[in-house]
Amino acid sequence: MFIRRRVPEQGPLKAAVIGVGAFGRHHCAKYSAMADVELFAVADPSAEVRHAIAAQYDVLAVADWRELLGKVDLVSVCSPAVTHAPIVRAFLNAGAHVLVEKPIATTMAEADELVALARKTGLTLTVGHQERFVFARTGLLDQDVAPLEIQCWRRGPWTGRGDDVSAVLDLMIHDLDLVHTLVQSPVIEVSARGATQYGPHADEVAAEVTFANGTVAYLDTSRIADSRKRGFRAVYADGVVEIDFLTREIVNTTPRPLEALEMGDPLGDAVNSFVAAAKGEIPPVVLPEQAAQAVETALLIEEAADATVPPALRGRYRMAATA
Repeated sequence: MFIRRRVPEQGPLKAAVIGVGAFGRHHCAKYSAMADVELFAVADPSAEVRHAIAAQYDVLAVADWRELLGKVDLVSVCSPAVTHAPIVRAFLNAGAHVLVEKPIATTMAEADELVALARKTGLTLTVGHQERFVFARTGLLDQDVAPLEIQCWRRGPWTGRGDDVSAVLDLMIHDLDLVHTLVQSPVIEVSARGATQYGPHADEVAAEVTFANGTVAYLDTSRIADSRKRGFRAVYADGVVEIDFLTREIVNTTPRPLEALEMGDPLGDAVNSFVAAAKGEIPPVVLPEQAAQAVETALLIEEAADATVPPALRGRYRMAATA
């Protein structure tokens, strides 16, 4: 059973943000700046955080997000990754449209359940893969030619954030979403290696993903690196595209033109498009099915890179090719 809460025909939409740490605060700022949205409430277990947000935005601030069920039209879920599925499930059942930060869930059972629930309720469920908006501005996502090879590297120092999951679900998930967007083909083989420094989850992972169409993606992610490196390289039959996200330089030797890399405001774009989708004006930019696909590949990589066993025992996971 679920209770359908319809978007009001008049007046601003009521929005809530669940988890108002560093990223959740950015969501608050985006909603509060929108003329057709009212930042109605936030939920966070920290009394200090709640008091600060309540004072800044003059909104209701509660410790338990369950107090907001049935009271809002829109919700951004910015809590730790392991809490995403139960919170998203509850708000969809309460009739709210949901924007959840990546990953959509931390297991495939949860991800599949949320996809099915979004279909059943007819509500908007979208996921914060904001780099889609950055790539879309270059025109790279509009090309109908699949790369022969893709390399993604995303490395940075330890911050302590996102450590409830591995670096794959915390960071590499962004690159997996982009790779799947560029390569519309099933995964047939995954191999990986990982290392752990601060906890039970891998903090550094290198993976090789092979697709049925022959594309091979190499992904390198670390949250314990000495310095920041963020880049992307795609090899096509007729040239190469390489992007340095730190210098914002694009090298393109293919005959297909690309626009300059403009970072813009990807979170603002994500929130604006989410609100528009909730109103029925546009389809969601990131579909829950696509976010679930990225999680599926991420979990295969985690299994292959299990950093809790000696390197000599780390396995190689192979999937049967699908027709």
